[in-house]
Amino acid sequence: MVTDFSRKGFIDGLSLRLPTICVRPGKANAAASSFFSGIIREPLNGIEAVLPVADTVRHWHASPRAAAGFLTHAAGLDTNLLQGRRALNLPGFSCTVAEQIEALRRVAGQKVVDLIKPVPDQTIMGMVNGWPRDFAPDRAIALGFTAESSFDEIISVYLEDDLSL
Repeated sequence: MVTDFSRKGFIDGLSLRLPTICVRPGKANAAASSFFSGIIREPLNGIEAVLPVADTVRHWHASPRAAAGFLTHAAGLDTNLLQGRRALNLPGFSCTVAEQIEALRRVAGQKVVDLIKPVPDQTIMGMVNGWPRDFAPDRAIALGFTAESSFDEIISVYLEDDLSL
């Protein structure tokens, strides 16, 4: 609809597919994806976190800082550069839960990682197993969109921007 309405001149729109935004500040919510942030945020705050899926689950992430950058960059983008293709998959970092946890170990140590408790949840596993794991954001990158290139960077953004909130 965004492409059609833009073609007709009703709007000058752009559709952005963001990665899962992680590590989100604040408290966990009921979203099935909430654990991706929770297994990092809670242990860094000295709180036990539940891991409802296998650590082999792969997912696509970017930080809240990158998300703000995506929206700011999109707001000023010359949409003529899109050549009629109004939807973009935005850049992020794809990693497994095990790789997330390993990044946490590098940043904060084993005692923090020990606060993650595997508690399998079949409902969440069923949802997550159907989600995309990798994207090819080449067009978005060529248009100047940027994100973190490692999960260590994503954790660092949380530590810099949100840990003391």
